[in-house]
Amino acid sequence: MKKPMVDYRQFRFAKLNTPEFSHLKLLGGWIAYFILYFLTENLIPQSRCHIVHSALDDLIPFTEGFAIPYCFWFLLIVITLGWFLLYDVESFKRVQVFIMVTQAVAMLVYIIWPSMQDLRPTVFPRDNFLTHVMAFIYQFDTPTGVCPSLHVAYSIGMASVWCKCKKAHPAWKAFVVIAAVVISAATAFVKQHSVIDIFAALPLGVLAEILTFHVFYPKKKQ
Repeated sequence: MKKPMVDYRQFRFAKLNTPEFSHLKLLGGWIAYFILYFLTENLIPQSRCHIVHSALDDLIPFTEGFAIPYCFWFLLIVITLGWFLLYDVESFKRVQVFIMVTQAVAMLVYIIWPSMQDLRPTVFPRDNFLTHVMAFIYQFDTPTGVCPSLHVAYSIGMASVWCKCKKAHPAWKAFVVIAAVVISAATAFVKQHSVIDIFAALPLGVLAEILTFHVFYPKKKQ
C-alpha cells in the first residue's frame, strides 16, 4: 500500500502554520462557502431571483437514472480531496484553489444577480428509489442560486487537476473526465439546473483554470 506523503496522525492545531500542515488551511474555504451558501439560500427571497430557462430545457426529460452520477459528484469530491491530501499535496492545493475561485465568483454572481429555476416536476413520472432520492434533495436544496452551476464548475476543476497529476493512473484520469461530463449532463436531467447554468459554468471554469495554473501556480521554467 502506498505510503502517505504526510503523517496526519501527528497533526495538532498548534502545527497548522508549519510547512508540513499549512496546506490544511485551504479547507477553510469550505467553511466560508457553507456560510455564504446558508446566507444566500435564506436571505435572498425568490421574488428577487431571475428565472433561468431555455427552450432546450423543455426538451430534456426528467430521468431519475441520472441521480446516480449527480450524487456521485459528492463522493468524487471526497475521493479527490482525500487522495490528494494523502498522496499529492501540491495537487490538493491546486484543486482547492480552483474550487475556491469558482465558489467566490459564483457566490458573487448569486448575490449581484440572484437566479432560480422552475424546472422541477410537480409529480414524478415514476415512483422508485431514485425518485425518492431526488425528492429528498429537492427538500433541502432550494431551486435558487443556480447560475452558474457549481456542480459543473467543480467537476471541471477536479478533472483538470486529476489530468495534470503525474501520480494518477491514466485509466482513472479518463474515468474522471467522463464522470465530469456525465455529472454535468445529469444536472439538467434531474432538473437541478438549466442548460444555461451548465454553459455559464464553462467560462467560470476557464477563469479558475487561468488563475489556478497561471497565476497561483505558474508553470516552472525548465
